[in-house]
Amino acid sequence: MLVTRKLVPVSGVSRSCGKIIFEQQKNLLTNLKLVPSSERYINTGCCLMFSKPYTREKLKDMSNQKTVKINIQKLEETENGKIEKTSSIKDREKKDLPMETEVESEQQKEKRKDKRWRAYGRQLILSSFESAESKNKESFLECLRMYTNSPGKKVDRILFIYAALKYMEEFEVHKDLEIYKAILDILPKGSMVPTNVFQTWFMHYPKEQYCAVALLEQMEDNSVMPDPEMESMLLNIFSSHGLPTQKYWKMMYWMPKFKNLNPWPVPKPIPNDPFELAKLAMVKISSIDVQSVVSVFDTHEVEDSIDKTWIVSAMAPKQSELLRKHDKSKAIYVEGPYRIYVATKSVDYFILRADPAPNRKYPDVDTDAVDRIRNPYLEATTSKDIIVVPSVHEEVDATIFAICATGTSSKDTLLSWVRCLQRSNPVLGELAIVFTLKNVAREGYYIEEGHEYSSRESKDS
Repeated sequence: MLVTRKLVPVSGVSRSCGKIIFEQQKNLLTNLKLVPSSERYINTGCCLMFSKPYTREKLKDMSNQKTVKINIQKLEETENGKIEKTSSIKDREKKDLPMETEVESEQQKEKRKDKRWRAYGRQLILSSFESAESKNKESFLECLRMYTNSPGKKVDRILFIYAALKYMEEFEVHKDLEIYKAILDILPKGSMVPTNVFQTWFMHYPKEQYCAVALLEQMEDNSVMPDPEMESMLLNIFSSHGLPTQKYWKMMYWMPKFKNLNPWPVPKPIPNDPFELAKLAMVKISSIDVQSVVSVFDTHEVEDSIDKTWIVSAMAPKQSELLRKHDKSKAIYVEGPYRIYVATKSVDYFILRADPAPNRKYPDVDTDAVDRIRNPYLEATTSKDIIVVPSVHEEVDATIFAICATGTSSKDTLLSWVRCLQRSNPVLGELAIVFTLKNVAREGYYIEEGHEYSSRESKDS
């Protein structure tokens, strides 16, 4: 028998362990095991360190005895555990505590309640906005209060927010900052704030963040600029590392820059009165000539007029001069309606025009192109013809004399418009006027005893 000894580190400490190799006859078992201390050599069934060898049958008997002892210890432990459990159950019975079955039944009841409240929340989402009697701001806020005050967990809050964003335009609150803040206030505060770097990297609560970003994008599309209070709300909900907060900062950088860049500003909120919209539209179109004058006519003052409504007209002194110089042998035309938008509202308008002069020459250079301004002292012109630069009202395809918008867009109101223009331009009585109108169907607005009412009718040329 050959015995070798070696220092082997066990659990951080260098200890002396035996490495025993038995090289004898074929009936001997060769085994090797490291043990933490020499005191356990005798009690170890798989590691042998004796003076005489044992046969394979003897080794098996020793290992079986060891396993039997281990099994007896396990049985004793399980019996002790059962005794403790039975004693705890008896103690619960004495103290009138709920059993495991009772606890399970309570958990099932809570699950059933959650399911009921989820179904209730979905029904509330689908029916609250649709079943509202009046579509206004107060009814929309009442729908939000019904959801926030409903009992149970707000599991479907994302679905509710998307539904609220969908119905905002129907309730005419899509440009109200207070409503957007009330919708954002549905999200919980503090529970979605990331607490470590990994939550920040992997976008903590992504569905809620995308929902808040959709809310901010709808505000941006409707030109609603957020305020500092919304920033504090986003910081309390998502912290400074959330996508909605970063989206808010980008909006606050760009939106103030583009807020007042519109050269034709409109009042906010945008008026729904078509008369006010018509005046804004005429100012917008006639702004190409700073000398244009916007006039308002009432068809009550025109004799034999059928439609009693208003007319908003725009005409510049240069257009009156072109009208006086027009060839009387050629007809002029009243065309339309054409459409122009004032913010998000559309207005129909008509034009009084004439065909361009047949031999009229136009310069080859675009006079409106700022990047192509020619210097007459440095650049020689090859053309010997003297070309008078046309006015802004003389286009290549037509010469525009006047524009207007009426309350009914009918042929009778346009005839009344020509008669009103004839007061300051008598030459209209000597010209042939042709009405070339398109078929339209729109709401007409009339003036009658200081009140406005609407009717729907189709207009033919």
